[in-house]
Amino acid sequence: MSLIKDPVVQTGDWKRRLDVIVSTMRDISLHTDPQEMVRTYASRMREILPVDASMSLSRRDLPPPNYRITRSTLWTEIINPWKERNRLPILQGGMLGELIYGDQPRVIDDLEVAPNDPARKYFEGMRSMIALPNFENGEALNMVLLMRKQRAAFRREELPELVWMSNLFGRATSTLVISSELRNAYHMLDEELKTVADIQRSLLPATLPRVPNLDIAAYYHTSQRAGGDYYDFFQLRDGKLGMLIADVSGHGTPAAVVMAITHAIAHMLPDPKCCPGVMLTEINRHLTERYTASGSDFVTAFYGVYDPPSRSFTYACAGHNPPRLKSCTTGTMSSLDAVSDIPLGIFDNIQYKTATRNFRPGDQIVFYTDGITEASAPDGSLFGADRLDHVLENCHLTASGLIESVLDAVGQFTQDKPATDDRTILVARVL
Repeated sequence: MSLIKDPVVQTGDWKRRLDVIVSTMRDISLHTDPQEMVRTYASRMREILPVDASMSLSRRDLPPPNYRITRSTLWTEIINPWKERNRLPILQGGMLGELIYGDQPRVIDDLEVAPNDPARKYFEGMRSMIALPNFENGEALNMVLLMRKQRAAFRREELPELVWMSNLFGRATSTLVISSELRNAYHMLDEELKTVADIQRSLLPATLPRVPNLDIAAYYHTSQRAGGDYYDFFQLRDGKLGMLIADVSGHGTPAAVVMAITHAIAHMLPDPKCCPGVMLTEINRHLTERYTASGSDFVTAFYGVYDPPSRSFTYACAGHNPPRLKSCTTGTMSSLDAVSDIPLGIFDNIQYKTATRNFRPGDQIVFYTDGITEASAPDGSLFGADRLDHVLENCHLTASGLIESVLDAVGQFTQDKPATDDRTILVARVL
């Protein structure tokens, strides 16, 4: 036999009620803390529907017939049900169990509670009650109970609106809780990504190398916290300098991981650094054997070795954009594209070829990743190699001045919209 009978709710002047509701909606729209929003809402609703006691229940994540009491006006200490769930009492059965597992709004005109009811103390002195289920995924996972000391204190004609209002507020609270959790999760993730970005940047050269007849500058910018672009220098025997630029497929943290792996491989090879073709061949072998066997990741790379006395540059290319070469003595523009093979990390049996180019004083060499040439304008057009060549026509700038000119040109072209790909530039001017 059910313990629950029938009921009612109280009304007042509609204009006063409207003023309270508008004021309440305005106030709760300002809240970002669900606990404070519930407190504001409850105090305002008591102006419309006076009650002598109230409580809230939840059966979320609990097997029948268990349920939690999440709020009660009997409590002298405020408990945050989202952050202090372990402090909430868990009960079984009784009138509250029947109500919350009944999945229906109910009203009790003459409240009678069994002597052995596990929640009996919450009903002491109360004679009428209304139960407002809050539905989620079709079930009343939560419920709000309002009680009065008088018998038949609630008017039935307001029950539909109360159920409606309680559920809408419940959804709003749930949305705010999810928003808060997402905000916290984003903050934690962002802090982790900052750490990844710091680690990644620590892998880049801390200082630029000094070469007798070479002016060098570098620029590195990721489109996200971390990225897949990579550049490096290697001080070799006889004063030679190894120069590496690479671009991992994809963006963000996954690309940064492959970038770090590529860096580790490049630095663990003792001898191949002197020979560009051998260097790329060995990096490719380690990548394909251990890290890119699935074929989902690859790395474009360009590696060259500069010999200061002869001003010769021996290089190999693994599918990377060939550096642009501006000869300021002849006024010609060309690319270091005599050799090029497929990117690293795809096939394990590639032997990368080499080529040699002799530089002259005044030559400007620009190594770059496709985040420069594929930077897009608002209309979708790409910056391209021609615009990059136009910047290089100025033969009176330093290496760092050339980089500033390239970045200014890219910024004007894209109207300074955020980069969607990592951007790296190395400039070497032969003195």
